[in-house]
Amino acid sequence: MNEHKPEPVEIDTTVPHSARIWNHWLGGTDNHPVDREMGERIRGFFPEIVDNARADREFLVRAVRHLVAEGGVRQFLDIGSGLPTRDNTHEVAQAAAPESRVVYVDHDPLVLAQARPLLQSTPEGATDYVHADLRDPEVVLEAAARTLDLGRPVGLMLLGVINFVSDDAEVRAVLDRLTGALAPGSHLVISHPTSVVAPERAREVVRVWNETSTPKLTARSPEAIAAMFDGLELLEPGVVSCPDWRPGPDGPAIPPVDEFCGVARKP
Repeated sequence: MNEHKPEPVEIDTTVPHSARIWNHWLGGTDNHPVDREMGERIRGFFPEIVDNARADREFLVRAVRHLVAEGGVRQFLDIGSGLPTRDNTHEVAQAAAPESRVVYVDHDPLVLAQARPLLQSTPEGATDYVHADLRDPEVVLEAAARTLDLGRPVGLMLLGVINFVSDDAEVRAVLDRLTGALAPGSHLVISHPTSVVAPERAREVVRVWNETSTPKLTARSPEAIAAMFDGLELLEPGVVSCPDWRPGPDGPAIPPVDEFCGVARKP
């Protein structure tokens, strides 16, 4: 891993934190009692939330494997990556192509402090972690260019992060700047919460999350998520619930969830 030393971070264990709650749902250990309490509170009235988390991670695995095997991608920019658990982007990519280079980006100093020691690259590849915000794409791109060659295809991973930007115009501007800086043959990978599979419970999750946790959450319709891929070549099967995106030969392991996704190629 490249060395960009972070500032010391004081971790507040008295307030639930989105990355640690998600880590709990995925079976990780980088969380605290307050995070587990909130995670179980949400799970109590919306038990499908754990399936959402699993489906999102399993989509990541399938998408990265596709980009490596079918798209020839050997570089990944994973923004809003959260805390490492299992099957992280660099682990999946480097298992298939050890020379893959991966940059993780998160604006949260807590994530930066806890994740950096855990992300170990293969000798042939590279893994870096930088402190930057999705809303500041210039900083993201400048930092990513220390490890990635932006003149070659990149897999831009935005899983469960655009939902923390509420303004649609800002989302469009950020996506245009990021994808505009990437080479043809790059791919955009998005997952995003909706409220169409279990509408009432999904809306309650958003309400409780926004009352008690940070950052604030926005759910969007599948049509709004599909619009994020405008100008790119959306791969089949389009924007669908995460378990339905190119499942294995035995079909989806999880029923449809209110976490939708898609992958598109830059022509």
